[in-house]
Amino acid sequence: MALEILKPGLATTVQDLGRPGYYHLGIPLSGGMDRLALAAANLLVGNDEGDAVLEAVFLGPEIRFTTDAVIAVTGADMPLKIDGVELSTWTTLAIKADQVLSFGFLKAGARIYIAVAGGIDVPVVLGSRSTYPLGALGGHQGRTLKAGDALATLPPKRAMAPGSTIAPERRRGPGTSPVLRVLPGLYWHRITAEAGNGFFDDTWKVAPEADRIGYRFRGGRPLEFVPREPPFGAGSDPSNIVDSCYPYGSIQVPGGTEPIVLHRDAVSGGGYFMIGTVISADMDLIGQLQPNQKVRFVKVTMDEALAARKDAQATAARIRASF
Repeated sequence: MALEILKPGLATTVQDLGRPGYYHLGIPLSGGMDRLALAAANLLVGNDEGDAVLEAVFLGPEIRFTTDAVIAVTGADMPLKIDGVELSTWTTLAIKADQVLSFGFLKAGARIYIAVAGGIDVPVVLGSRSTYPLGALGGHQGRTLKAGDALATLPPKRAMAPGSTIAPERRRGPGTSPVLRVLPGLYWHRITAEAGNGFFDDTWKVAPEADRIGYRFRGGRPLEFVPREPPFGAGSDPSNIVDSCYPYGSIQVPGGTEPIVLHRDAVSGGGYFMIGTVISADMDLIGQLQPNQKVRFVKVTMDEALAARKDAQATAARIRASF
């Protein structure tokens, strides 16, 4: 044993980079909501990028270490403390047996990633240690952590000197008014041209109902749908369709009023139409949004989406090059 959970925070889970390959069976990718921050935390402690870490949202946990360890915390701006002394995030830190890791109040962003040298040792389920709480799958007993839980770690792989850091210009966090780039399509033909323009013109706010399954947004104008004769099985609501697959990042708008961007723990299909898909390069950003934060959706082309993905890969490569 290496970690004892004294206080679990609001919703702390074990996550890695997820379990791809099972979405067609209804088992989502799961994994870190901010994959770049998760990978960066692992690199800082000498782990492989996809090793298991702790993901905490809005409120950090309090953890007593029962053995000496090397740790790093990345992601949201949440002050880190060891035995009450504030230390730097995005930096390799040494912690001694019986010392306690805790956190101050969240300043910006939403999720932090706590990496321990060697990685968190929980059973591998379908190729991943990630927690999927809705399905009680993976992680520590398939759930968020509770006070009294004990977690082991695997042997360290590479020694990292305390004080190693990732330069601020190589980190990435949400702006004051983030922009989410969207590739229209899927069921775009179901809304009028005026409604489509309004969706991109309006400023939206993150709703309190924002979690690992999906982020809901409010404040924009309701969508106007093109009149139709409902197909068999779709129902009378114009936002309903005959059941279809849901891509990650797809934006469904039940009743045409409040867009929901599906995220890492999303269900794989259902009967709501999808106005488009948030591009892969901006999915990490969603995981760092707070309730009531203002957001705009911006229409992009496939070429622009691919260019953004290339830029995101270059950002990850620059962080990797630091080590």
